Amino acid sequence: MLSRVAERLYWFGRYLERVENTARLLSVYSNVVLDLPKAGFVWGSLVDITGYVESFNARFKSPSERNVVKFLLDDPSSSLRANVLRARENARTTRDLMPSEVWEKMNELHFLLSGNLNQRVNRNDRHEFLAQIIDLCLELTGYLSGSMSRLPPYYFIKLGRNIERADMTTRVIDVACLNLIGPASLLSENDNILWMGVLQSLNGYQMYRQQIQARIQGTEVVDFLLKDQSFPRSVNYCLGELSSSFKHLPRHDPAIKTVRRARRVIARVAAVDLLADEKLHEFIDQTQENIGRTHESLTSIWFNG
Repeated sequence: MLSRVAERLYWFGRYLERVENTARLLSVYSNVVLDLPKAGFVWGSLVDITGYVESFNARFKSPSERNVVKFLLDDPSSSLRANVLRARENARTTRDLMPSEVWEKMNELHFLLSGNLNQRVNRNDRHEFLAQIIDLCLELTGYLSGSMSRLPPYYFIKLGRNIERADMTTRVIDVACLNLIGPASLLSENDNILWMGVLQSLNGYQMYRQQIQARIQGTEVVDFLLKDQSFPRSVNYCLGELSSSFKHLPRHDPAIKTVRRARRVIARVAAVDLLADEKLHEFIDQTQENIGRTHESLTSIWFNG
């Protein structure tokens, strides 16, 4: 396989996962605002989670609900629309390696986001619109998982998906578990709703409750999202999937070693210590650096070789 083709498949997986993650975040935090109408900090934190703070500040003066939703829907460089365009272009140039249904659904997603999105900013239309985006992303992922031969094209898409998932989960843990909660008085009154929102933003609420029956606790949520070995969006699980995918590709030893180091760091910590000593942000920075090294490793081995 040509390195440029492998890179396009990898980035197709990343952009598709990024679209689903962003739509899910918008949907969940729109609901959080309904439960906590005075929680104005939600919208600024949502920009922090997605990592587009500079782009947002260049366009808007304040992180109001309308500004944030509009930015994440239609910004030329950082939005759902922009990432769908990137995913579609990568799919177009590699469509002969994927099931035909993937290209059809990719076009459906593109046309859904190609019109005037101003009306989607309003709460009345937003929930259904975001649900459509999420459903199409899940359909695409289903076609890829259910119809692609387990050959290099499949594994490069899977690598992109899991690196993006791991990155998003660390962002949610970092920003949502610290900044999103806001003032201590707000936390003491509404912590259950806020931690529930953190889990729902990663589609993990029901899986969390299956394992932990007691009232939602911040330390247990962080441990679950960092270390769980069975939940597909936990950082540890995503890293395990990266290691598994690497084994199906040639010259994989350096990349696997990078992942193993990242998993060892996660295995050694406990959320109760990170939160008690206020070291969570520092630890998440370290984990994100390890994810970045994994991306750099696979880039140097397979894309720049």
